[in-house]
Amino acid sequence: MKLYTDRGNFKSLKVIAALEFTGLSYSLTECGLEERVVPYLSGTSLPVLEVSPQRFLFSPNTATRYILNKKSDEDDPNIDKWLEWESVQLQPYLVRYLVSVSVHKKPDAESLNRLQQLLKFLNAELKSKSLTKTKDCAADFVLWASLFPVFKGAAEIKGWEGQYSNIKSWFNTINSLPCCQTALDKVIPGGDTTCLKASLNTQPVPLLETETRQEEPVQKSKPQKLKMEKPSETPTPEESLLTKEASPEEIQDAKESWLTGKSKFPKPRERKHPILPKSGERNLLITSALPYVNNVPHLGNIIGCVLSADVFSRYCRLRNYNCLYICGTDEYGTATETKAIEEGVTPREICDKYNKIHAEIYDWFNISFDKFSRTSIPEQTKIAQDIFWKLEKNGFISRDSVEQLQCQQCLRFLADRFVEGTCPLCGFDDARGDQCDGCGKLLNAIELKDPKCKVCKGIPQVKSSNHLFLDLPKIEDKLKAHLNAQFDKGIWTNNARVITNSWIRDGLKPRCISRDLKWGIPVPLEGYQDKVFYVWFDAPIGYISATASYTDRWEQWWKNPKQVELYNFLGKDNVPFHSVIFPCSLLGADDNFTVVNHMSATEYLNYEDTKFSKSRGTGVFGHQAKDTGIPADIFRFYLLFVRPESQDSSFSWDDFQLKNNSELLNNLGNFINRQVI
Repeated sequence: MKLYTDRGNFKSLKVIAALEFTGLSYSLTECGLEERVVPYLSGTSLPVLEVSPQRFLFSPNTATRYILNKKSDEDDPNIDKWLEWESVQLQPYLVRYLVSVSVHKKPDAESLNRLQQLLKFLNAELKSKSLTKTKDCAADFVLWASLFPVFKGAAEIKGWEGQYSNIKSWFNTINSLPCCQTALDKVIPGGDTTCLKASLNTQPVPLLETETRQEEPVQKSKPQKLKMEKPSETPTPEESLLTKEASPEEIQDAKESWLTGKSKFPKPRERKHPILPKSGERNLLITSALPYVNNVPHLGNIIGCVLSADVFSRYCRLRNYNCLYICGTDEYGTATETKAIEEGVTPREICDKYNKIHAEIYDWFNISFDKFSRTSIPEQTKIAQDIFWKLEKNGFISRDSVEQLQCQQCLRFLADRFVEGTCPLCGFDDARGDQCDGCGKLLNAIELKDPKCKVCKGIPQVKSSNHLFLDLPKIEDKLKAHLNAQFDKGIWTNNARVITNSWIRDGLKPRCISRDLKWGIPVPLEGYQDKVFYVWFDAPIGYISATASYTDRWEQWWKNPKQVELYNFLGKDNVPFHSVIFPCSLLGADDNFTVVNHMSATEYLNYEDTKFSKSRGTGVFGHQAKDTGIPADIFRFYLLFVRPESQDSSFSWDDFQLKNNSELLNNLGNFINRQVI
């Protein structure tokens, strides 16, 4: 084994102590954070344990657990619960306190106060003199290593030995082990803890928990003394559900089901393609936001749309609903053109390359589409142009001259993502010409501060160009009537409602639907035939064209609002296009289209202490997840566990390992195993 770490990294203590304790052979390599130790990760958080060639563990807790399991089978579930407690609750405040003392020379009072509360809890748990029934286990080494810097040296918490006598006894026992002393000699030579400063200054600070959790990680077998509170006179819905008595009919049904087993269960519906709506049944048309084709999808993209929709689709199939799950790659627009320029190929070649990559990644993640299509197919052009002509005929297309940025060096108007600059609203310095990733607001390229051409980095000039607009104010009343009905009877996440209402509250404005580009669906109107449709006008139409490429009877799904329910799964940044612009296009076309009934929008999934970023290569991307050798179902479980439903959440490798062990394996796995055995 090889352990890679930087100088003075206290997290290495736990791994080295475990290696020394087991007597396993290993080498220690000192490296810098800028070195790419794990080839399939965009960044490296040290320490990293290479257990065999090209097989890495980059969570210190995971590495410690793995090493000790090589010597003996640590099957005590309490070990994982303590590891989770250390990672999720202790580490965030511990690191903040250490940084405040070692780097800023001023203890952070809030972190210290919270740290002392956690130590008080730990001290109470150590009345039995040990953390678990397993002596010298992973939990012991992990907690010893984490607490060493605050018990010894410059950052020592004054008076801790007198306050926490149980911790003192346990800590001194572990600290006296030869393996721990060897680890200290390697990481903190001479016992001078000031050597930890440089490493602390470069380490990402662990995220604080976003929700209040119970601090006790270990379920005791003995009865606990609970603080009794006066019960509320009005029970919560959950309490009402728990206290509801079963009716005699329900009891009899349960008894018969138990005695007869699966013989009376409904038979699973045989999925014969093409799947078409059926009279008298629930017909669900499920879509996930079309992933853009200019890059490899990361885990945030996957949970934001395709995985969430896949789980719902599987649920619907289990319920024997008649459902169709549609998706595909979004292939037109400026991002495709700029990517083609970067790679020196044609936009078509870019689309072919990344459509295949997307399909392979989703296949590995076991995403069960009924049809995975793409927007660069003939059906897309035909249907998008047909909807446009209907909007034009019904008086919902207007014309106007637009001031745009034109690059004098590239001799072209700079649409959307051909421009980058500073957001005028939030000051984010990497905003695009159509939207700011910093605040999520939609922009016009001309509004950017300090704009630059993305291709040549030149400073563009303002010029005029004639364009077509979808006259949203004229369709606003139709949209409001539709949304009011769906908000009442449909399932809409809170963020989908809030974002949609904010657009409507401010009053809809005409939206430009044409662009001065070459790669896209040609505008068929005379005088505008040198332009293409704006990607967010034609992209949602990709759901319709995907269905049309699946079956020539696609209108049974898309022009059948009385029999079909449309579910959209997407990230919150895509809400306005699916709840306002796309519905307005369909309502304005006035051709009996099926318009959205339900919308499930996620918040953002972050990566460790930062954001996922395709452009910067930050995060875990689909092919990298596959290269780890970890089964797809484990990624699926964890992504669903941390799904950002009501607020942003984070993918953390430490938490990934802990949730797999404590929730998937110990709780769900053991529960299922007991039923089978």
